Amino acid sequence: MQQIYDLVIIGGGPGGIGAAVEAKVLGIESILMIEKGENHSQTIRKFYKDNKRVDKDYKGQVVELLGNVDFSDGTKESTLNYFDSLLDNDEIDTAFNAEVESIKKVDDEFHIVTARAGYKAKNVIVAIGTMGKPNKPDYKIPPSIKERVNFNLDKCSQGEKLLLVGGGNSAAEYAIELSKTNTVTLNYRQAKFSRLNDINEKILLEFNGQEKLRLRLGTDIVSLENEDGLVKVEFTDGYYTIYDRVIYAIGGTTPVDFIKKCGITLDENDKPEFDENYETKVKGLYLGGDIAVKSGGSIAMALNHAHHIITHILKNK
Repeated sequence: MQQIYDLVIIGGGPGGIGAAVEAKVLGIESILMIEKGENHSQTIRKFYKDNKRVDKDYKGQVVELLGNVDFSDGTKESTLNYFDSLLDNDEIDTAFNAEVESIKKVDDEFHIVTARAGYKAKNVIVAIGTMGKPNKPDYKIPPSIKERVNFNLDKCSQGEKLLLVGGGNSAAEYAIELSKTNTVTLNYRQAKFSRLNDINEKILLEFNGQEKLRLRLGTDIVSLENEDGLVKVEFTDGYYTIYDRVIYAIGGTTPVDFIKKCGITLDENDKPEFDENYETKVKGLYLGGDIAVKSGGSIAMALNHAHHIITHILKNK
């Protein structure tokens, strides 16, 4: 007979790991965490450069942790090591390289379908992020320069002339780190930053003043063109510059198609609907982490979501 898990968690990021640990500590017996990547914390692994700082909180807004996972600021490496340690006790089943295709509730059970296997559960938490599908600009990116236009740091080399596009903490931290080995310009369409934590904003302004990197604020990009194999960027202020590489760090989008396949309803803005307990209109199906906040989720918020959801599941057991 196929096992029916007490809890299946979709997503192996901080929110998913936090939910698994909370569930085990608070007495939920059979737990499965499903992750489409080959390991946990894919956003941190893929989008964070080595030694990049990983903050507990967002924009300096201190969030008091409520549950059993004690997380503090660190680096990419220390964060991954910490989450490794939480999963290494073999008390939580994991399924990696398993992308969920759909979730359907049949009577009192959830049927979770992946390309490789099917699972059953009494409760499900969807704790996926939004960075896996990054936002992209409206203007065309010519195919001939697509290798020089990126949405992460995978292809960056030392000594390149780089344009970073974005006004959030990821864009700022990319620019700060890359400016140690590259000529970097950070472009943000607004005249001033509104989403940065105090530390990142201070460093950016200092680096701009010291000419370690350049800020281009209050101007947007009109177009990208191929200029002898490099990227010619035209701006709304009438100027253009040629760069070796352009990197966009402009956030992610809610995976609407996947949400619909899970039976989760959406509001008029295509945002998933859930109540104060993060429970959707399907009883026993919850949302946690980045997908359950309007903007600016943090690791601390994701961990608190996990604690709240597990507490609610146990109350209604």
